[in-house]
Amino acid sequence: MQATSSVRLEAVTKRFGDVVAVRALDLDIARGEFFTLLGPSGCGKTTTLRMIAGFEEPTEGRILIDGVDVAGLPPFKRPTNTVFQSYALFPHLSVEENVAFGLKRKGVPRAEIRRRVGEELERVGLTAEAKRKPRQLSGGQQQRVALARALVNRPAVLLLDEPLGALDLKLRKALQVQLKEIQREVGITFVYVTHDQEEALTMSDRIAVMNEGVIEQIDAPEAVYERPATTFVAGFIGVSNLLPGVVVSANGRGALLRLDDGTTVEVPDAAGAAAGERCHAVVRPEKLAVEAAEAARDDRPGVDGIVESSLYLGTATQVVVRTAAGAAMTVLVPNSDEQRRRAMPPAGAAVRLSWASDHIHVVRDHAAARNGGGEER
Repeated sequence: MQATSSVRLEAVTKRFGDVVAVRALDLDIARGEFFTLLGPSGCGKTTTLRMIAGFEEPTEGRILIDGVDVAGLPPFKRPTNTVFQSYALFPHLSVEENVAFGLKRKGVPRAEIRRRVGEELERVGLTAEAKRKPRQLSGGQQQRVALARALVNRPAVLLLDEPLGALDLKLRKALQVQLKEIQREVGITFVYVTHDQEEALTMSDRIAVMNEGVIEQIDAPEAVYERPATTFVAGFIGVSNLLPGVVVSANGRGALLRLDDGTTVEVPDAAGAAAGERCHAVVRPEKLAVEAAEAARDDRPGVDGIVESSLYLGTATQVVVRTAAGAAMTVLVPNSDEQRRRAMPPAGAAVRLSWASDHIHVVRDHAAARNGGGEER
């Protein structure tokens, strides 16, 4: 184990009867890292968080926090605090009393409690609301009280279970920025659980994308978005265009892929796929160029198709093109050039979709990648 590990999971499995919620999970989270567990409902992310917190015990495997095995330790004896989506504030206590509650139970001297509570309320911008009751606060303010109450205990690890899920979109975006700034300021490890891809991409140092109790990919936000490791990750993070095909040849420098429409394309990143393996090439919508077939350039790789629809989205126009192999390709064209937008090929037009050679790569089916050892755990 690395000396910088804050949280380490070793072959952790959690079963609920016959249901395997988390399967042989290995995970290292660095000290001071903002680490996000991202995935759909039922993928095992919240169960993983609850095991770190001590609300659930693993069926198999070990959990270590700062190098110490915490098996059997209840939540209040672990160097962690948890912030829930429900806030869980005491309605009869004031803001400052809510924040001070844990310190009072630990017998911290009154002067230190006053100082630490004041520091945390200032950190979350609620000094002026110290005497108010939770019912007098907005949802965003209540969430910041819950955050201050957790931070005031100075945990080694702060666990956050979809804490922004109950807030409206504008407030959620504002708190994403504030939460990341607070994490950088306090310097402690944050383990964040969410199903919201934008939250994960905005705040995280690294993201673990979970599916069916396993981690499909762990990487920095940019890498997860630009280079998804599996078809699941490509489909879950943002919008991806998946082009099915077969690897004709592969080496350390990339692969030659024959798409189902017969087009052969070179792919610089083969993701460990071998010749003869069926997989997908992936291109993000904003990386595609769409041109009328008769005016298209022939110096870039691409595929032909027919425009099915064009939808104005404000900042961009979304164009859906059906290829000869039947794949629906989504293209996002920025609306910065009004003349270009109005000249977009209409529905029914024959078009050419093209991309730069470094904007396409191979992704494998998640089961194939898992069985072949192609994922990072």
